[in-house]
Amino acid sequence: MAEDKNIPQVMLPEPTLRRLPWYLAYVNLLSAKDIEYVSSTQISKEINVDASQIAKDLSFLNIKGKTRIGYEVKSLAKGLVDFLGFKKIHNTFMMGVGSLGAALIQDSGLSQYGLRIVAGFDINPKIIGTSICDVPIFHISEFAKHQQEFKAEIGILAVPVENAQEATDIMIKGGIKAVWNYTPFRIRVPENIVIQNTSIYAHLAVMYNRMEAKK
Repeated sequence: MAEDKNIPQVMLPEPTLRRLPWYLAYVNLLSAKDIEYVSSTQISKEINVDASQIAKDLSFLNIKGKTRIGYEVKSLAKGLVDFLGFKKIHNTFMMGVGSLGAALIQDSGLSQYGLRIVAGFDINPKIIGTSICDVPIFHISEFAKHQQEFKAEIGILAVPVENAQEATDIMIKGGIKAVWNYTPFRIRVPENIVIQNTSIYAHLAVMYNRMEAKK
């Protein structure tokens, strides 16, 4: 498989970026079974994405398969991991340590994809000063102080809706470069800040609507 060891980081179309982890999950399964090669047609059958689309997506990474053989599984997995940045560790703060925030801190799977939650912040006196899975919980007023210590790049936002913008402003003022927003509130951020919205409620609305439409 032809592969550029120094793939430049480019702005891929979002649908492509969303599909790349699907490919990675599947080729990791193949790698665990010691399967050496896989074709885009085989990947297509397993994850229900058109084979031509898979080839196009992988071409953004300058990854090409061999004619009649396909992609070398281990090289493909490495190329995807390197491009997606899953091996680079990103120190992350959890803003809001309620049931959702606590669950995310306890999700050991996130660290396998380069997201390391190093501290949590809240205003609840019952949890301030405690820790979850060795992750310390501080008062939100100490955010800037601990940012100097941990140098976190990412902030996960899981506070009540009415506090979402205020908490976001605190994180950005403290030096956070990207916000993973788990609230349904559309927070406002400067142009230089990366934001990823993952509203559970929005996904529920879509799922419920599709369920009703299929009745």
